[in-house]
Parts: sequence; structure tokens; C-alpha cells
Amino acid sequence: MTLLERNTFFKAGIVFCLIITLLITVISILIIPFYPQMEAASRRPSFIFQVISGLFLDNNYLAVHVSLILTILYSFTGMILIHSFFERTSAPEILYISLFTFSFSFEIIRFILPLHLIYTFPVYYLLGASKILLFARYFGIFALFIASVCAAGLEIQKTRNIIFILIISALLVILGIPVDTQNWDTSFIFRNGYTSILKMIETAVFIASVVTFFVAAKVRDSREYAYAGIGVFLALAGRNILLGTDNWAGPVLGIILLSSGTWFICSKIHKIHLWL
Repeated sequence: MTLLERNTFFKAGIVFCLIITLLITVISILIIPFYPQMEAASRRPSFIFQVISGLFLDNNYLAVHVSLILTILYSFTGMILIHSFFERTSAPEILYISLFTFSFSFEIIRFILPLHLIYTFPVYYLLGASKILLFARYFGIFALFIASVCAAGLEIQKTRNIIFILIISALLVILGIPVDTQNWDTSFIFRNGYTSILKMIETAVFIASVVTFFVAAKVRDSREYAYAGIGVFLALAGRNILLGTDNWAGPVLGIILLSSGTWFICSKIHKIHLWL
């Protein structure tokens, strides 16, 4: 992929994220007044931070709403900053980091749950939306792993082939997952099967991405990659908090970790390639 093609993707991503940001304004007007009437879900998210914070705080749908807004604003702002700082810088890792950032815009799909409770959508809409959301999440973390592999020295000549592999990998993970559209948790996620396996996959990719950046620091003899590895750890920790929270403990902490981690990754990679 040429620099021009990559920058074209950045611009298209910014436009898409802008549309999502405007759309969330309309959705907010429709569903925020509905939250006081919304029945409490019988299940809460099972993320580690959520389990701990849930011992002290009750679920609050407005907190979930705020976390979703912050997630989408992160995606929009992140795409703008990546384009601004890397427009003239050729860094193979940054395309995959931008895909990770871009994937957060699909979290708007979670609003289909309260909208369904208001307008009653057909079940296949809910099933399709859940599959798309799962696909975006796993595509995003797989893309971040590829960024770490690029940092470690893998020469990728045909970027389109790698993106195709990312798409196939994410599809293989989510296509066989059953989704129960009758049961949902307090973070607006429909219950799905194989949760333990999915958590194992996420954990494995989490650890592999961080470790590979530290390997890159050793292979490339550059401590900047080690700092980028720390950024990956912060970003993924913030991601898990922000996507799994259902109370006021999560939104601020989650967005701070996610944003600071992404900034850490991008700033270190920019510094490395600025001198190449």
C-alpha cells in the first residue's frame, strides 16, 4: 500500500467516524429519556475491572452511554491525529494501529439494544448487529498484534493480503459464536456462547502484542519500542475497562488509559521513523 492510498484510508476513516459522531447525537436525544424506564438486566459484564467495581457500585445506564460516547470520540479524534502526524511519515505499524483505533467507532452498534426496547426491531437485526460488533472488536485487537509484528521486523510487501488475513481471522472467531438475543447484560451486550474461549483469545493477543513490542526493542536495539509496548498494555487495559463498564468507575479511567496508551504508541513510533 502506497503512502497516498494509506492517507486516503485515513481520510475515509475520519469521515466515517464523523458520521458516527453526528449519529450518536441523534441517538442520545432518543434514548437518554428512556433510561429511567429501562428494566434492569439480570447479568453484569464479567471483565475483571467490572467485577471489582461492581462490588461497590450499581449499574447505571447513563454511565454506559457516556462510555460509548467517549469510545466513539476516541476513534474520531484518534484517526484525525494519526493522519496529522503520519501524513508524510512512512511507518508500516501505523496502518494497523489506525485500524485498531477505527474499530472503536463500531461500538455505536451497542445502542441497538435500548433502541430495540423502544422500537422493537426484528431479531435478525439484533443478531447481525451483534456479529458485526464482535467482528470489529477482534479485527481491532488482531490489527494491533500485526502492528507489533511489523515493529519486530516482519517485512510486509502486500498490505492488502495482511488485511484480508485479518478479516478472515476475525470472521473465523465470530461466525460460529451463538448469540442469545433474548438475554443481555448491563453494558448493552447480548449474551453469546464460548465466552471463556473468547476471553482466552483476547488475553493471548493482549500478551502477545505487548511481548512482541519488547522483542522489537531487543531486535531493533531501540528502547522506544519498549515504551510502545508499555503503551499497548495501557491501551488494551483501557479498552477492556471502557468496553466492559456499566458504572461510573469506568468511563474516565478507561478513556484515560486508552488515550494515553495510544498516544504513547504513536509518539514512540513517530519518533523512531522520523529519523529513518
